[in-house]
Amino acid sequence: MTNSRTTLRHELQRYWLRPAVIAATILAFDQATKAWVLNTLGTVEGTSRPLIGDWLSLTLIHNTGIAFGMFDAGFSHVFTATSLIISLGAMYFYRYHLPGPHLISQVCLGLIVGGAIGNIIDRLRFGYVIDFVHVHWFPGIFNVADSAITVGVAVLALFLLLTGDGDQRRAGSDDALLNDLLNQDPRRPGP
Repeated sequence: MTNSRTTLRHELQRYWLRPAVIAATILAFDQATKAWVLNTLGTVEGTSRPLIGDWLSLTLIHNTGIAFGMFDAGFSHVFTATSLIISLGAMYFYRYHLPGPHLISQVCLGLIVGGAIGNIIDRLRFGYVIDFVHVHWFPGIFNVADSAITVGVAVLALFLLLTGDGDQRRAGSDDALLNDLLNQDPRRPGP
């Protein structure tokens, strides 16, 4: 019993502690900024306040679509379920298909899951996501959660592109070990 607890504790610390802390930080920052924006701008959609001239402003949008206001068709409950499935899929992919508990993959997972949970909370509370960052040259209005998800996915994709597939690396080392074992002379004593 003690050995299984030790194994579980080691698993939690090795794979899940850092992503959980990052996700909680992103979630807290996302929810705090949304509360601040609602307090600052009120709840009327379209209310805006310039921050940096004509370049950046706070503009309150009730987003029933996905990130950056895409597919805004009033299917908030579908996007909530989809966000949950994607978050669970990301955690599964991280644990079983990425090369070990690498710092970059842990940070990316924390960003993705923290952002997804932040937007899920909005959908459950309000029926829409509160978006407010309005960069005037950018084609959408977004929030901290959207930014975290986007950065997490982009950095993870770049990381995987540059490092290659961890399964292929493990398979190569497994093949080398198997070849060494098969090519050993059975008459020669082992180590």
